[in-house]
Amino acid sequence: MDDIEGLLKELTEASGVSGYEREVRLILERRFAALGEVSRDRLGSVIGVQKGSSASPRILIAAHMDEIGFMVKMITREGFIKFVPLGGWPNQHLPAQRVMIQTSSGPVVGVIGTPPPHLLRDKDRNTTPDKKEMFIDIGATSKEEVEAAGVRVGDPIVPITDFTVLSVKEPTYMAKAFDDRVGCALLISVMESLAGGKHPNAVYGVGTVQEEVGLRGATTSAEMVNPDVAIILDIGPIGDVPGIKPDESITKLGGGPNLLVYDTRMIPNLKLRDLVMETARQMDIPLQLDTLEFGGYDGGAIHLHKSGVPTVVIAIPTRHAHSHNSIIRRKDYDMTSKLVTALVRRLDEATVAGLCD
Repeated sequence: MDDIEGLLKELTEASGVSGYEREVRLILERRFAALGEVSRDRLGSVIGVQKGSSASPRILIAAHMDEIGFMVKMITREGFIKFVPLGGWPNQHLPAQRVMIQTSSGPVVGVIGTPPPHLLRDKDRNTTPDKKEMFIDIGATSKEEVEAAGVRVGDPIVPITDFTVLSVKEPTYMAKAFDDRVGCALLISVMESLAGGKHPNAVYGVGTVQEEVGLRGATTSAEMVNPDVAIILDIGPIGDVPGIKPDESITKLGGGPNLLVYDTRMIPNLKLRDLVMETARQMDIPLQLDTLEFGGYDGGAIHLHKSGVPTVVIAIPTRHAHSHNSIIRRKDYDMTSKLVTALVRRLDEATVAGLCD
């Protein structure tokens, strides 16, 4: 396992649902501290600074630290735990999945339950229940047992999944929380690459909080950084699986970085978008142009900061997003890291000044 695999394993196996990102923040702070200044905003986003040959322009590179998860809503008299989702969970991804409740007394393991199929009516047997009908079962038979285990309302709940190197020839990984721990890993890789050479700007690497529940850390960290340009690193859901038509998605695993030309919260700065495309062509890096018609990225908040910030989203192609197990391919990661590093080195004062002409 090389350094990148080790970093991805450490980040994805850390627990950090929205509002509870501390474990992930500590990893980023440790890596950022070796490069320069480290600070936080008051919501908990972490900011690392990589100074170049000039104090401006100020380049913000953002990746969100939070993963989708759950929170304890109530404990029933019979000892079952009702929950609220933190982030967008499709109903079909939840039944029979293991989860861990982070309590003040330590981790408590359970499984997401639904009514047993043997006891359902025929018309209900092949349908997926709504999240409101689901529950978490820790093996208790009373509310008192659950409380004795340390569980209380407001405790965060995270999926249980190990980082796994898959058996195909091309290095390919499966884990929870690639959304957006792969962006956090990329952020570290880019910052460390920039530390080894010159760049004509000041780079602010930001691990944001609470993206999955409303782009909240993106809003507050932009206030702290006051960027001239922003690059958002995230995952791109892809359509190279059965059931998706070519006119719905043509992006694929191993096809290179996704460049978002549209999402529901932002249309990218056109000159910055074109600069990404030109840089990719010059480096012979394949680029997948993508749209996201459901959901958005941290750029949705950052590009509206003050009078506007030229912003672009570059994403890693990812299968099975917003589930307990997502899949990425290593060469997509490596190409994205090289592309973003090269892009930052081109963002000098004259280039950035011309983005909004």
